[in-house]
Amino acid sequence: MRRFIWQTVAALAFFLTACDRQEVVVENVAVDDLTAVADTMEVELPFRRRTLTADDITLTKDFLYDKYTLEDTYPYQDTVRSFKWDIVRLCLAFIENMQLEPHCWAVVQNYKNLNGEAALVARYVRNEFNRVADTLGVERYQSAPLYLPTDTVTPVRYARDGTLVWVAGGTEGFWRVNPLTVEGEWMMPRRYVELLPDSTVFRHVVVVDRRDQNIATLERASEGQWLIRSMNPATTGKHRPPYGHDTPLGMFLIQQKKPRMVFLKDGSKATGGYAPYASRFTNGAYIHGVPVNVPRTAMIEYSWSLGTTPRSHMCVRNATSHARFVYDWAPTLASLVVVIE
Repeated sequence: MRRFIWQTVAALAFFLTACDRQEVVVENVAVDDLTAVADTMEVELPFRRRTLTADDITLTKDFLYDKYTLEDTYPYQDTVRSFKWDIVRLCLAFIENMQLEPHCWAVVQNYKNLNGEAALVARYVRNEFNRVADTLGVERYQSAPLYLPTDTVTPVRYARDGTLVWVAGGTEGFWRVNPLTVEGEWMMPRRYVELLPDSTVFRHVVVVDRRDQNIATLERASEGQWLIRSMNPATTGKHRPPYGHDTPLGMFLIQQKKPRMVFLKDGSKATGGYAPYASRFTNGAYIHGVPVNVPRTAMIEYSWSLGTTPRSHMCVRNATSHARFVYDWAPTLASLVVVIE
């Protein structure tokens, strides 16, 4: 089975075990820190308490954006591409199940190392970009360190910017966190953790398929009932050192939006142009419209390259009007981006 399925199933198994707990314990937390989490135990559950499987998820096409719409399966060159609804149902069941219990949700944040460079892990490698990474390939740059609960001196792994976690407690200087796509409980310095409001509910999901180069948006209507809002071609990141990165697999939170995301020319500090209607979900990865290269200034609606092969630097390119739809439709800090292949 595909790698992300295994990651999701492992995370789901761990999370369902955690959901058997009857309370969320927040220990040794300063009074000021409790402001954001004090009501966690008293909030009304966003979903009914019933564990769902992929078979319980019903998908209904109810488009809010209907330009450049692809079929469920469609030809591409000498093969056939598709929307992998079986994997999507699995992911949506996971997203519903993770909300069966009240949790203090948070997101890992270290865009451009603004919260400080992560400490060096005990075992590291240098990748093709000459950057330090953990042994699973997660780069130190723009990530946060994960420490074992028994050792907060030297971290073991890194968690990408944009990773969703729930906070299970804390000590001075650290939160005890459970990343949804990293099995186990870890300690993370508080400066990398942005607590989300108690009212946060995840009802908007964007699924990006980096193998078949397509994107779907989905919105929860009721328990197990999800509406497909758009089905479009997309272009993901290409692994091309020293500048081009793959769009990373996993589940991330939309954290920031820019009407125009300015980018630089490769290897230069000169402006290369801008990408319209950009929604950032991890590191420097955005869902955005067709890039506009200098000296041009007017937006471009569509490109022949959409839906073909990876060619972005890490981002997910869309038709500009579809990028604007995502920009307007998906609430910041409450919408998930799931990247599969």
